[in-house]
Amino acid sequence: MLNEEKLPVAWRCGRFYFDWSKRHKPVVMGILNVTPDSFSDGGKFFSVNAAIEQAHHMIQAGAEIIDIGGESTRPGAQEISVQEELDRILPVIEVLLKENIAISVDTYKPQTMEVVAHLGVDMINDIWGLRKPEAIETVAKFPQLGLCLMHMQNSPFDMQIKPHYDDVLQEVDRFFAARLQALSIAKIESNRIVIDPGLGFGKTPEHNLRLINRLDSLIHFNCPILMGASRKSTLRKITGDHLSHMTVPSVVAGILAADRGAHILRVHDVPETIAALKVRQAIMVEGLS
Repeated sequence: MLNEEKLPVAWRCGRFYFDWSKRHKPVVMGILNVTPDSFSDGGKFFSVNAAIEQAHHMIQAGAEIIDIGGESTRPGAQEISVQEELDRILPVIEVLLKENIAISVDTYKPQTMEVVAHLGVDMINDIWGLRKPEAIETVAKFPQLGLCLMHMQNSPFDMQIKPHYDDVLQEVDRFFAARLQALSIAKIESNRIVIDPGLGFGKTPEHNLRLINRLDSLIHFNCPILMGASRKSTLRKITGDHLSHMTVPSVVAGILAADRGAHILRVHDVPETIAALKVRQAIMVEGLS
């Protein structure tokens, strides 16, 4: 079990401030894919009304962040235009910004980042770790904007074609050290930044399992750690189940990640994750809250 005294204290996420000195459980981030082709729920919430309804279900279940994505980043995914991405996500964002919940946008396009930041979203979740040209310069204009830097080897199009590391922990560690230095040079405050080891983004199942099991190796960056193990193909390979049966494996992976230092769990199954975290907390304190 991770020593909670080592956890970073707080994170600025737009209109919200998450303080882990006053809480003992991870933040749950609900995944909202407004896409026709995401790997586990593509097309399910592609209409504006369906996406908003799903967001409300996740909020009512206890999600504290909704992560809205308009472009699939599944293995082999093709890029879409900025305009197409905005057409998908803006109607949903405009409604959800009226809710008392943090709104994250899953995008790597600086043009999209600028538009949604001006609208008032709280966070940018970038699979490229702000490596695209103009990305850092764009987010630097918005000093309250929360930022998630994810590790990815290669690109979504080719990331799962024979991923290789001499030592996955060391290489992910070096990546975050370099990205955090780049943001520091740009005068971006460290209390805005979350890091995500990027399960499934240029990793084999063995890489993914090692990253979960050794998640506490990233604590030294003093940044909150986001874990997105939900419905990953690695879990399906372990259990042999289809995606429709991935809730239990996903929740188990999330709880184990929380025990190893995850501060934010990015999940599809919000009610089940919230329930499991309540049980975890009750066991840890040996009582009911």
